[in-house]
Amino acid sequence: MKFFSSILITSLFFVCNCYSQGFLHREGQKIVDGNGKNVVLRGLGVGGWMVQEGYMIQTGAFAGPQYKIKQKITDLIGEKGTEEFYKAYKTNGITKRDIDSLAAWGFNSIRLPMHYNLYTPAIETEKGGQITWLEEGFKMTDDLLNWCAANKIYLILDLHATPGGQGKDAAISDYDDSKPSLWESAANQDKMVALWEKLAERYKDSPWIGGYDIINEPNWNFTGTNQNGCDETSNAPLKALQVRLTNAIRAIDTHHMIIIEGNCWGNNYNGMFPLWDENMALSFHKYWNQNDIPSIQKMLDYRTQYNVPIWLGESGENSNVWFEEAISLMESNNIGWAFWPMKKIENLAGVTSVTKPAGYDKILDYWKNGGQKPSQEFSKKVLMQMADNYKMENLTIRYDVIDAMFRQVQTTDSKPYKKHSLPGKVFATEFDLGQNGYAYSDKDVANYDGTKFTQWNKGNKMRNDGVDIVTCTDKITNGFQVSFIEDKEWLQFTVEVKSQNNFDVAIRYSSEKAGGKLYLEQDGKKISETIELPVTGGETNWKTIVLKNIALKQGINKIRVQFEGGNFNLNFLDFKTAAKSK
Repeated sequence: MKFFSSILITSLFFVCNCYSQGFLHREGQKIVDGNGKNVVLRGLGVGGWMVQEGYMIQTGAFAGPQYKIKQKITDLIGEKGTEEFYKAYKTNGITKRDIDSLAAWGFNSIRLPMHYNLYTPAIETEKGGQITWLEEGFKMTDDLLNWCAANKIYLILDLHATPGGQGKDAAISDYDDSKPSLWESAANQDKMVALWEKLAERYKDSPWIGGYDIINEPNWNFTGTNQNGCDETSNAPLKALQVRLTNAIRAIDTHHMIIIEGNCWGNNYNGMFPLWDENMALSFHKYWNQNDIPSIQKMLDYRTQYNVPIWLGESGENSNVWFEEAISLMESNNIGWAFWPMKKIENLAGVTSVTKPAGYDKILDYWKNGGQKPSQEFSKKVLMQMADNYKMENLTIRYDVIDAMFRQVQTTDSKPYKKHSLPGKVFATEFDLGQNGYAYSDKDVANYDGTKFTQWNKGNKMRNDGVDIVTCTDKITNGFQVSFIEDKEWLQFTVEVKSQNNFDVAIRYSSEKAGGKLYLEQDGKKISETIELPVTGGETNWKTIVLKNIALKQGINKIRVQFEGGNFNLNFLDFKTAAKSK
């Protein structure tokens, strides 16, 4: 009776929530809530939690798929130690505090990349063709759903690693080419269908489940020559499986939106039409290209032609400039989005970054190059520290990325990176938050070409803007400096002046080449002379040169440091009250 009562109470909870807010669903070309209100999904993919990808923990060059990563770890710390590591890694990877933070920053949805093996064992370990279940994945999903519901955030279930693996890009789906893939095994397909049936049964009454993204980034050649399916013309096996999955889900769950993806990492929809369900959306993925209408025209055409919503289900791994452009493009066309990922080691292009633990480079070097094997005790200590570093309280939060994804989409206004009160030092890397051309001006600001990588921040430190930032070794520093300065670039600083005064501004810089020149500007007018920066004798030889008698008004001033000539590094500007002449 107690068991029956708990089910009844849970069911009543779902019913109450359904009527108050309803299920996300398709209405023509829009995604709407239960009240018919248009919903723009602003989401984040929590990649790396259930499915490790090598590049997120810096093993991509030699261990991309999770099974290879796990083998490397087991070799160092044994099976028991590996179990202990993964338990801590998953416990810390996503917590309620993470979801609370995402909600506070402005996200209204989460895309959960799931690994099937947290829910059901591999077919190779099953007996007699039966399908058994593991509680771990369902418990992780339940917890995440509860945290999302508490924050009124939609959770989109994304089967990222299918039984057997759905693509030749092995790291994405933990594909092991020594075993039958999803496409080569009826048993794997049966297991995948059973898993979605199990998920549908469990979550059919959950209104904060935003949809079922039934197969992530298939990339497989069925009849074409491109191994990732980019030249497929029919995609018959992909469509057949997605139709089968849809029918299996619909036999149980008629509420939730089903999201499909094309071949070629989600983008090749040849042969996928006509659609077969009334409550569907098309997902596409967008990386390393231009942010203009031509870049999404094919998806816009599908939306119109087939009267179906489209959703940017995955994007990211670029600069703040690219993020602002891409999100502005999506939202101006009523397209929701989910960026990628939330956490990875030394993550510049994401909302948070995991600190690399001391000693991890030694482990990486052994894994990559061999040589002397680190001790089990040392390795376990380092790896457990890594797992601890995944806790929200131990992350570095990239507020510049968050600002680009939300505030900068709405305005060209700049805002202070931090409070600067004058007199005082203003570090060069603490320039304003804002768009390129409004908070700073840099010539290389994003990667727009998937075939040739452009590094927007050449030092890959501190901020994800176009400005090049490297580690600073000067005796007085915030840890970083602006480098690779080119002619005609500039930085803007919002400063608060305590009282109207004239200031002498000490410029702390280094250079090994001649040509450096700068001046200060306010409201489009020069407020200083142009000063030449003599060669200091090397990148790490720092000197100071002074601009005298710069008049600044009391209160807020927006000062631009204009680089008339480049070829130098900038550490800080020190504003000191100028001595009054007698």
